[in-house]
Amino acid sequence: MSSKKLPIVFSLTLAVLPVCAQVSGEPVAAQRSVVFLDQSARIHGPILDRVKNTDGSVTSTNWGGYAVTGADNSFTYAAGSWVIPAVTCESRQSSYAAFWVGIDGYSSSTVEQTGTVSDCDRGKPVYSAWYEFYPAVSVTINTIKVTPGDVMSAWVSYANSEFTTWIEDVTTGVTFSISSAVSGAERSSAEWIVEAHNPLADFGTSLFGVDYTGVASTNCATEGGSCMPISSYSTWEAITIESKRKIEAVPSALSSDGTSFSVSYQ
Repeated sequence: MSSKKLPIVFSLTLAVLPVCAQVSGEPVAAQRSVVFLDQSARIHGPILDRVKNTDGSVTSTNWGGYAVTGADNSFTYAAGSWVIPAVTCESRQSSYAAFWVGIDGYSSSTVEQTGTVSDCDRGKPVYSAWYEFYPAVSVTINTIKVTPGDVMSAWVSYANSEFTTWIEDVTTGVTFSISSAVSGAERSSAEWIVEAHNPLADFGTSLFGVDYTGVASTNCATEGGSCMPISSYSTWEAITIESKRKIEAVPSALSSDGTSFSVSYQ
């Protein structure tokens, strides 16, 4: 019998949405020589080109990390923590990488999420925090000024027909939260993701979970009970970023506590 993997391909058709830049009326701030750019032109959408192979592996062109799915579409909370990785930028090149926790998007058409980016803008590193209630566009959180090595803690919750995103730069103690209704949200998955935007930035290795951040009650999700570690779910997936038959980022195995992992740029 052949050992060749037979892919089952799941695709999502995404509407092309107009990009509406947000004008805050205040200057874009910088800290420790780090530049912060507006995220309004960026879309952190659902997983693309998801392939689940017969050996159990999962690949995608834009997501890497871990996702869990539920039986009755009732996720109400997902928490995560990570260390902001420094990017290696080539001269005059622009490249992109995002790190986030969220609900939905693995098998549905909305995503409720918050996280950080480690990008290269024409050869210069760019770091910022953001949130998004997709299909609305991403919004930069200008009140949180992040830098490589900072520990981030974040969660997304659902109650009273609204989602709330909350994020903290644990290193500086600054927090931000915002709530919104999201039409059509299924609450069918929770995820902890490194996201590629073509081309993917060289972020080295990203670190998620209490083993690396020291943040308690993290990298867990709630579906009708307490916040359970990733490995506690019967349906959890480790996702590798693969584009044009090239592996771009690979997640490690989960740690013994079922929550912590790393994702390595290839």
